Amino acid sequence: MNYVIAFLIGGLICVLSQILMDTTKLLPGRVMVILVCTGVILGALGLYEPFLEFAGGGASVPLTGFGYNLWKGIKESITEDGFIGLFRGGFKMAAVGTSAALIFSYLASLIFQPKMTK
Repeated sequence: MNYVIAFLIGGLICVLSQILMDTTKLLPGRVMVILVCTGVILGALGLYEPFLEFAGGGASVPLTGFGYNLWKGIKESITEDGFIGLFRGGFKMAAVGTSAALIFSYLASLIFQPKMTK
């Protein structure tokens, strides 16, 4: 049942994002920023943690989960390092996911031989 809930919640987040892109003139990059900021705001309000426990991967994989991870890293770094943690926390928490995305996309480009388009 956990897989079904994660699939439905993750799909719902994606559907809402697609509706936002289709019904407004927002570019995909701006919608992505809205999703990250939504995750940060919900994390700061304490609403994302219960949502994450309920939805599992459906809430942690989309960009809202990335925003929540940024918030979580900043919050932990501020308690450990003070004001400087405001700048260090997001990088520390997001480094693994960003690095993995870069490495796996590079490996995929080696395997599938992408063609450049004009």
